[in-house]
Amino acid sequence: MNAMNYPPTVIDGATTTCQLFWRRVKEHDKKIAMREKDFGIWQTVTWSEYGEKARACGLGLVALGLKRGETVSILSENKPEWLYLDMGILCVGGVSNGVYTTDSAKQVEYLCRDSRTRVFVAENEEQLDKILEVRERLPDLVKIVVLDMEGLRDFQDDMVISIEELYQLGETYQKEHPDFWEEQIALSKPEDLAILIYTSGTTGPPKGAMISHRNLMFQISNLTPIIDFGPEDEQLSFLPLCHVAERSFSVFLPLFAGSVVNFVEGADTVPENIREVSPTVFFAVPRIWEKFYSAITLQLKEATGLQQLAYKLAIGAGYKIADKKLNGETPNKLEEFKFWLADQLVLKNVKRLLGLDRAHYLGSGAAPISPDLIKWYWALGLSMYEVYGQTENTGVATTNLPDRYKLGTVGVAAPETEVRISDEGEILLKGPHVFLGYLNQPEKTAETVTDGWLHTGDVGYVDNNGFVKITDRMKDIIITAGGKNITPSEIENQLKFSPYISDAVVIGDKRKYLSCLIMIDHENVEKYAQDRDVPFTNFQSLCKTSEVLGLIREEVEKVNKNFAQVETIKDFRLIEEVLTAEDDELTPTMKLKRSFVNQKYKGLIDTMYA
Repeated sequence: MNAMNYPPTVIDGATTTCQLFWRRVKEHDKKIAMREKDFGIWQTVTWSEYGEKARACGLGLVALGLKRGETVSILSENKPEWLYLDMGILCVGGVSNGVYTTDSAKQVEYLCRDSRTRVFVAENEEQLDKILEVRERLPDLVKIVVLDMEGLRDFQDDMVISIEELYQLGETYQKEHPDFWEEQIALSKPEDLAILIYTSGTTGPPKGAMISHRNLMFQISNLTPIIDFGPEDEQLSFLPLCHVAERSFSVFLPLFAGSVVNFVEGADTVPENIREVSPTVFFAVPRIWEKFYSAITLQLKEATGLQQLAYKLAIGAGYKIADKKLNGETPNKLEEFKFWLADQLVLKNVKRLLGLDRAHYLGSGAAPISPDLIKWYWALGLSMYEVYGQTENTGVATTNLPDRYKLGTVGVAAPETEVRISDEGEILLKGPHVFLGYLNQPEKTAETVTDGWLHTGDVGYVDNNGFVKITDRMKDIIITAGGKNITPSEIENQLKFSPYISDAVVIGDKRKYLSCLIMIDHENVEKYAQDRDVPFTNFQSLCKTSEVLGLIREEVEKVNKNFAQVETIKDFRLIEEVLTAEDDELTPTMKLKRSFVNQKYKGLIDTMYA
């Protein structure tokens, strides 16, 4: 049974996201839908304003010639306009495709050509330059819309218009065709292609995953009750909106929940914005949770002896409660009182410092996370749930739940989701959330979905209580020269738990022993060196200092103690350059590409086996 054979999900009479959106616009009217910070002040957007802007965008695109089933690509940081465009495109029957802001002109060309993009949306002058560089090779492209015209006031190009001009086109079209918008919304069907999400491309060029309204509606109705998401909730939008997780949390789940979406000012203001908003629901990738933990760990090192003792006692009381809760036991009255006291005197301040003092749901996904890190958040009194899924199943497939929780696992199958383990140990998924396939790649689609079962590429098992444990990616399993099978992700997760290590790749396939390439946390290691008067001139020289190498060796040895002899790291090297998402080594979600790293740093790796 493939996703098309499941009955459509109906929410308040709506069977597509555009029908649900327009219903919410009419119902919520003056209720706040989103906030954006402008000149230091949080500005609000109501649901009726959201609806008007989305309609103006959608009808403006129709005025430019957009037909049902045609693609519009959006290259922008998270902001209200992203959502206006997204819902506007869907409501007129178009297909919305998000592009990572870190993508190069060459990558933009590939995505636009593959998706046959008709209209391209660029956030600003920098992003406009990318599409202008490659437009000659994009025969389907008819128009470019720019959101921020700063620096472009005197720029003249027949193909380029501003978002304001798009709004005007839409408003004029609405006056001339007053019924067209609602007619188009009524025409939308559950099986229609709604959005394209290009996979990270850790192996080969990105593939356009085709996600239908049926897929999205199923996940909206499935996830909202799991998260206990409602109209009083506040969330912070900061992960890229072209990623399935952020798109779900910022665009689609609020259509059911009616929650308020707050947009960060920029990547560097996330810590400040999270403290201002104090979200009640917060989803992030492990990298973010590791950074929060590192920030507190390093602040503690600078605290007074008395403050350190107070934290140690408070977090100790927190761990006692966390252990009981995670084991399904009820803490006794004395333990509860000690935790209440610890919370009032110490832990509440830690949560406030992180901006998570109001949070009732913390979610972690998109990559494995250390169980020790999750336990630390529980010890603070914050409920954190590890979830699992992929673009190809529109987000979540398994999740830990308040009443069904097992640390170190990705939880149990979500409602109406089937999980099976193949003979090779691969995790297979089935349900109404399995995507339509890869755009223009029928062979890849046939390899990925067989008889309705999605082949995830992840290796794992399901225990007797239904909890799913992922051990690694199928292609990442290391077989040493001695024939020992090793799953590197568990070792890498423990290394990343260190505040001084931001990423690690374990090496050892067909080799005598394991070694590791390590990317240091630039900020934290730099501070460590400065505090100890270690001389260095740049990032490369910082990585070469004996003190830094000694610090990382200590961190590696700490992790080695948790593993069997054959699984220990015998040697390591530091990647001596600052990597960003623009670099080929990293995916847009800031994960090191194992195969690429193995090739690029082959010479460096060989020195560990000389």
